[in-house]
Amino acid sequence: MARLALLSVSNKTGLIDLARSLVEEFDFDLISSGGTAQALKDAGLPVTKVADYTGSPEILGGRVKTLHPRIHGGILARRDVPEDITDLENNQIRPIDLVVVNLYPFEETIAKPGVTLSEAVEQIDIGGPAMLRASSKNFAHLAVLCDPAQYDEYLEELRQNNGEASLEFRQKAALKGFSHTASYDQAIASYLAETENYTLSGRQLQSLRYGENPHQPAAWYQTGITPTGWTAATKLQGKELSYNNLIDLEAARRIIAEFTDTPAATIIKHTNPCGTALGSTISEAYQKAFNADSVSAFGGIVALNRPIDAATASELTKTFLECVFAPSCDPEAQEILGKKSNVRVLILPDLSSGSKDTVKAIAGGFLVQASDDVIADASQWQVVTERQPTPDELAELLFGWKVCKHVKSNAIVVTSDRTTLGVGAGQMNRVGSVKIALEQAGEKAKSAILASDGFFPFDDSVRTAAAAGITAIVQPGGSLRDQDSIKAANELGLVMVLTGIRHFLH
Repeated sequence: MARLALLSVSNKTGLIDLARSLVEEFDFDLISSGGTAQALKDAGLPVTKVADYTGSPEILGGRVKTLHPRIHGGILARRDVPEDITDLENNQIRPIDLVVVNLYPFEETIAKPGVTLSEAVEQIDIGGPAMLRASSKNFAHLAVLCDPAQYDEYLEELRQNNGEASLEFRQKAALKGFSHTASYDQAIASYLAETENYTLSGRQLQSLRYGENPHQPAAWYQTGITPTGWTAATKLQGKELSYNNLIDLEAARRIIAEFTDTPAATIIKHTNPCGTALGSTISEAYQKAFNADSVSAFGGIVALNRPIDAATASELTKTFLECVFAPSCDPEAQEILGKKSNVRVLILPDLSSGSKDTVKAIAGGFLVQASDDVIADASQWQVVTERQPTPDELAELLFGWKVCKHVKSNAIVVTSDRTTLGVGAGQMNRVGSVKIALEQAGEKAKSAILASDGFFPFDDSVRTAAAAGITAIVQPGGSLRDQDSIKAANELGLVMVLTGIRHFLH
């Protein structure tokens, strides 16, 4: 008797080619339901509808199609258990040798603007997960495919093993089936639960060489069915990405996403910016960012918000860099960068789309917070000093504030001419961060501005900044001693602006 394959897919990519090979090369009979059966019939392939095979029509508008003993008995029967075989014979059930199922597009549906709850609910697959779980459970006796990317590998298995898929392949496919249903159920649970439960799942893209250190195993996972963010990036050249590369790339993406209207460049080391700048061209922006701290830029991660052109590519090849990314890369620039074959060059067309949540593991659980994606709006700031900022000073303060948001707390950033001059990051006290940023800026601090991610609890940092030549300060405010800092700023002739928003980054 011919072997039996059940095909019921939402994503019909590769379906016809797979089905034709099953019928013509390997003598499979096909049963199928709904649109899948129609697609096979339209392609001229012999197929029996599930309703005809089971003797039970589809009901409830298609909600019940494959939930039938003739289907699940054929999937779950153990070929080495005589009682199971007897049950199949007594109930006129054929054993099913292959199940090809993928699920209703729930995640794609809820991603659409304005989708209603009822529309989302109708895209919750029932029969598909049931078949996937049943066939994955019984991998010892049949194969299950839930991704079109598996089709060619399965057919090659049949060709190389006298028409049979190896146990190793079937077990690997079963794991993929269980992972697929787990991810699907978690997406549904997250959508319906809102804040009561938080679920996180992903599909492993690749094992990484190691994590932060060589003794730490690590892997890269994709969330969701559709590649987004870094999983959708294109690597033009260079070595494989490491764990630390990916962490730094994301830190760079978050900074560069702050700047859309003007060419901008940032260089990241250990998730902190060592240089960030705006320019009239992307080449100018990169050179300003590099010159802000050329020592720290060595081995850095470069993010650009404009296509890489030849002039910028030439500058990029003058120092050792780990990674460079931009929305696109001109052909001439790609040829120039090719001379530095080890540098990783990535294309990320969408610089702005990031995770809506930040998740951190702790002992016994994990923490979830909304991502810090507040858009800075200088029109909402409060000038609290007697001296008012000039339009250029206000624009500089806005630039410094945007960069400071992405520096590890306690964070201080000194800028001038839309370029970072000094960055004080991650110090245990704000005074220490101020001193580091001002020391790095040196003489350039004269007439520059200073941004602080948190308030000043005392006026000492204001006085230190003024002594170095700082003319304007932006900070969130909110300290019980705000008046002390404001008084010092007035006494020293500084501008002080309060944003009312804090940007701690731990």
